[in-house]
Amino acid sequence: MALSIEELEAAIIEKAKKSPKPQLYIKDFYACDPDAKPREIKKVANALVTKGELMFWSSGSTTMYARPDRIQNDD
Repeated sequence: MALSIEELEAAIIEKAKKSPKPQLYIKDFYACDPDAKPREIKKVANALVTKGELMFWSSGSTTMYARPDRIQNDD
């Protein structure tokens, strides 16, 4: 049974907080709900970016997701 949107949001935030690496690919979130389709997980992750819970991070060649409090800017 797939998680509700609220449960999936909580699982994605938890994974982003506890992951050893601060930036995560969208595929890293697929394990949060194996029953959900990849498109559904991407929609929820993008909604979390809009809410400010996650942010996009770019390495220059790929875009990843990260918690804003885990990213260090090299200014």
